[in-house]
Amino acid sequence: MIRFCIRHRKLVVALWLALTAALVAAAATWPGPTDDDFSLPGSESRRAAELLGGTTPESTGALVVSAPPGLARALTGDPARDPAAGLIARMNAVPGVHVDLGARRVSPDGTIASIPVDHRDQEAATRLRALRDEFRPPQGVTVELAGDDFADFTPGGVTELVGLVAAAVVLLVAFRSLVAAVVPLIVGVVGVTCGVASLSLLGHVVSGPGFGRYLTIMLGLGVGVDYALLIVTRFRTALETSESVADAVAEAMRTAGRSVLFAGLIVIATGSGILLLGPSLGGGVALAAGCGVLAVMLTALTLLPALLGMIGRRIDRFAVPRRAEGVPLSYRWSRVVQRRPWTAGAAALVALVALALPATQLRVGWSDAGNRPVTDTTRRAHDLLAQGFGPGIAGPLILVAAPASGDGAELRGAVAQAARTPGVAQARAAGERTAIVIPRTGPQDERTDDLVHRLRATLPEPVLVTGSTAAALDYARHTADRLPWVVGVVLLAAFALLVPVFRSVVLPLKAIVVNLLSIGAAYGVVVAVFQLDVLGGGSGGPIDAWVPMMLFTITFGLSMDYEVFLLSRVREEYLKDRDNSRAVAAGLARTARVITAAATIMFCVFAAFGAFDERALRVMGVGLAVAVLVDATVVRLVLVPAAMEVMGERNWWFPVLTFRRLTPRRNVT
Repeated sequence: MIRFCIRHRKLVVALWLALTAALVAAAATWPGPTDDDFSLPGSESRRAAELLGGTTPESTGALVVSAPPGLARALTGDPARDPAAGLIARMNAVPGVHVDLGARRVSPDGTIASIPVDHRDQEAATRLRALRDEFRPPQGVTVELAGDDFADFTPGGVTELVGLVAAAVVLLVAFRSLVAAVVPLIVGVVGVTCGVASLSLLGHVVSGPGFGRYLTIMLGLGVGVDYALLIVTRFRTALETSESVADAVAEAMRTAGRSVLFAGLIVIATGSGILLLGPSLGGGVALAAGCGVLAVMLTALTLLPALLGMIGRRIDRFAVPRRAEGVPLSYRWSRVVQRRPWTAGAAALVALVALALPATQLRVGWSDAGNRPVTDTTRRAHDLLAQGFGPGIAGPLILVAAPASGDGAELRGAVAQAARTPGVAQARAAGERTAIVIPRTGPQDERTDDLVHRLRATLPEPVLVTGSTAAALDYARHTADRLPWVVGVVLLAAFALLVPVFRSVVLPLKAIVVNLLSIGAAYGVVVAVFQLDVLGGGSGGPIDAWVPMMLFTITFGLSMDYEVFLLSRVREEYLKDRDNSRAVAAGLARTARVITAAATIMFCVFAAFGAFDERALRVMGVGLAVAVLVDATVVRLVLVPAAMEVMGERNWWFPVLTFRRLTPRRNVT
């Protein structure tokens, strides 16, 4: 396959360009639908939602108006005195929009009013947000919009551009050659473009969340540029000793290309572990991650060798002359660690455990408008509603009575019983078979979770409890129950893939242990920043229920990338003279520059997504950035050389004859 890509390089490049254009055109013409419904099939909240037939007694949007005490009467519904009357009239003129003045609710002190707003689609929501931005209310009056459709999001392309610029700078510093720096960017962009287009088309088969394409871009850019960086680096080295460009490309693909293949397969295999949530819940997220990684892996293994064959020795054109180097700093550092492996290893272990400690307080749930920046109109509306009606207004519980429950006596009794339940601020009927229960605490408060459990345990059997808060609680419980299975499957898959790579039983086990420590550190930082709010951002709250599982599977796969790159080179050095200590130092020295550059690129790409407005993606971006940073510094520079020095020749223990028969004898570097 590699020889084909080299011999027919122009054809391969043309085929990739044609494939990219076809996928983009098809995705633009027939984009697949997205589905942000994370409700759990078979749960009480889902059964209740099905009884409602897709309708809800609560509006999905609202116009929130706040006025000082002197204008309190203006909020009671008199059009002549209503400070927002002009805005309401313009909003009602938008096709598909209805502002229901008859359902207006005013806070007990009369200073805040909430008016339901029903709208047809996202286009109508965008027009309503524009009208609100243009409206100039009277002095002292505040007008905001509540509802997810009105939230502000970073324009598409800004975050990706930041990641690409950061990657370009790192590549220029690492290669000191303009041509060599551009090639990985081309491969990464082509791969990510194909991955996003494929995800959109596959949405007709497996629906995924709206943020799925950003997950594809995040992972695709991070690993794609890194994979190309590794291969280009090995190609430049091979050019110095190879008789021809074709031989140099073949050597780079035989060594670095094989590492990319195994690393990509590990990321895809571990990322697919989220499928254990169930196809309807984890399928879309797993597909988004897999599309990005698979597409960039294929471009690195086929398009990149064709490009290298075309560029040849011009890869170093416009290069800055490199100074002759003595003994690499990474080699000297490894020797320092190896002289005191127990001390260095213990220090690294203490640092990782300290970072991971906050993870013991992890709470999963669902983010809401209260976690958004205060510059967002939905966040300000959330705060106004909580001020006027109490924090529970942000997550009302919905009681639903089954059709066979008679004349409604069970529901009326349930409403009366709910009103007497501790933790309930208000309970009222909302229809023949539905009722609204407003908790005294917010949807992210643990006391609200306790209230849901209490209502479900005490209300009559025909009455079910649903609502966004109850659905989030069901989903969080489901993910917690499935997490041990996901961890087990991911660890077994990683072990099975790494044994053939290293032809060792000990090295895969060691890699799994140190990667778990990296993941623990990432979890700890995420909990500290986003749940405990140690930075004082004012948006602390539970971590979105799907994030911990996805963060584990993807982080584990990405961490294995560095293990494959580093330990494969260590094994190559070890096979020369069977000297474990020298092999560790030499392997670290030979891979330090490229892995550091790769880790820096990944960190920049993921950290850029840490500024995203969607909180779940922000958590993923920060978590992945921390994991990469920890893995490339504390783990790779300290813990790995220390552990391999302590284990010595036991690193290469491979006693099982069955393993020897099932694994290839070719080097993977």
